[in-house]
Amino acid sequence: MNVFDFDNTIYDGESTLDLFFYYIVRKPWMLKLLPTVLKAFKRYKKGDVTLGEALEHYAPLIEKDALRVFDFENDPPEFWDKHMKKIKPLYNELRSDDDLIITASPDFNVEEICKRLGIKRFLASRINRETGRIEFANLRENKIKAFLEEYGESEIENFYTDSPENDAVLIEKANHAFVVKKNKVTQIK
Repeated sequence: MNVFDFDNTIYDGESTLDLFFYYIVRKPWMLKLLPTVLKAFKRYKKGDVTLGEALEHYAPLIEKDALRVFDFENDPPEFWDKHMKKIKPLYNELRSDDDLIITASPDFNVEEICKRLGIKRFLASRINRETGRIEFANLRENKIKAFLEEYGESEIENFYTDSPENDAVLIEKANHAFVVKKNKVTQIK
């Protein structure tokens, strides 16, 4: 199977950050969270924050207001109507029927884009749609845990990522690994 990280790999940018800005337009009071959210993204991308620290410090910000912010059914189609253009053309060249998306982005938003792209399988951060709580943050080492739990020792033929540091365990498991920078794909394993 081919396994793809999502953000900055097949999506041009950080879809969760774009989703945050989507909500700021609809809920301007969320603007006060912008400095904290940007700091969290920067720390995560640089590898300066552990999974435990990320959950401890940043999850409560999301969970506290989740139910008054998210419309889990109607927001994803509206979001993707505007952001579908950010799916990189290279994905169409690489895709196959057995693709798996593995991402830290929230499941309620990833589910919609996977339907639109014809992708049947994904592993994403799980948000409880009744409570707004993050049930599973699909970051770094949790990505391999989620993969093994769902697919056991299934073979990863090709793995694509923008961040070899954050996805090292999936690179190790894959037969072949590739780094995607903008629209350039470079084999690293």
